[in-house]
Amino acid sequence: MIAAVVAALAGAALAGAPAPAGVPDRAAPAAPAAGPLARDTASLDPASLDPGDPSSAPGGVAAAPALVHYVGQAFDTCEAPSLDVMRAWRSSPYGAVGIYFGGRGRGCPTQRELTPAWVTSVDAMGWRLLPLFVGSQAPCVYAAAKRPFAIGSSPVSQGTREGGDAVRAAQALGLDVSSPLYLDIEAYDPGDAGCAATTLSFVRAWNREVTRLGYVPGYYSSADTGVQHIEAARRAGTKDLPAVMWFARWLGRPALYTESVLQPEAWTPHARIHQYAGNVSETYGGRRVAIDRNAMDAPVARVVPAAVRGGGTADEARLPDAVRP
Repeated sequence: MIAAVVAALAGAALAGAPAPAGVPDRAAPAAPAAGPLARDTASLDPASLDPGDPSSAPGGVAAAPALVHYVGQAFDTCEAPSLDVMRAWRSSPYGAVGIYFGGRGRGCPTQRELTPAWVTSVDAMGWRLLPLFVGSQAPCVYAAAKRPFAIGSSPVSQGTREGGDAVRAAQALGLDVSSPLYLDIEAYDPGDAGCAATTLSFVRAWNREVTRLGYVPGYYSSADTGVQHIEAARRAGTKDLPAVMWFARWLGRPALYTESVLQPEAWTPHARIHQYAGNVSETYGGRRVAIDRNAMDAPVARVVPAAVRGGGTADEARLPDAVRP
């Protein structure tokens, strides 16, 4: 069923889809009055999309639960904040938080706070989670700090392996199937044909594996490099592309549905996040944090209740054999 969800979210055939209400392209989307404006979206329930598709149960995943979407403001920060900070920031306009949960290329690999107990606690507070995986990077990545993590000579096998790594890291935190996992590919030179081909092969293999294992592949990159490259592949009819697009363009204001490198019908409905400001500091409840600001209408993680999870892993009854311990 997840394969059908991925195809629906990518929106390749949704011509002229209108912008959903709730996140207008203006200075900032309206903050929910009482907690995150999130919903279990029955219209995108995998069980209702394409039951006759022979690939609708990839990797042995029988019946994936419905996606959960969030419409509103989100922030991401390099290291998961403490529970005290997350509690204080409930007074903020943000209802979702990006967490860097895995990958060898993370800028903050230690993540002292990010545990299954932390995930359970912030979920109970009402936060929605956006899991980011910073694995191997394009060989022509611009940032010098990311060059040691360049994709190697076998991008398909490497992407497949790291897709499995992402799923295992997600389930270890208690993030359930049907959760989006966002692959972070930092800005690179899409004009370098060899590098672009290697990167696209890696991304597609990562997406296939994440989908096969019952999760939803998302993608984060800069609008003028990685996002533009993936959009060109979508227009060319390339398969196995991300289901959700998280694009970085620091305009200082949200532009979810008017991003210039994306066709209006692409990644709609409910499949876009715009990182519209970065490296800013904000204070709520007396706690100051350096963040990036985002506006979104997109899937967020499903958190398995601690009582069901047992020992800090996701519900194994719904996971394929390939990722069970």
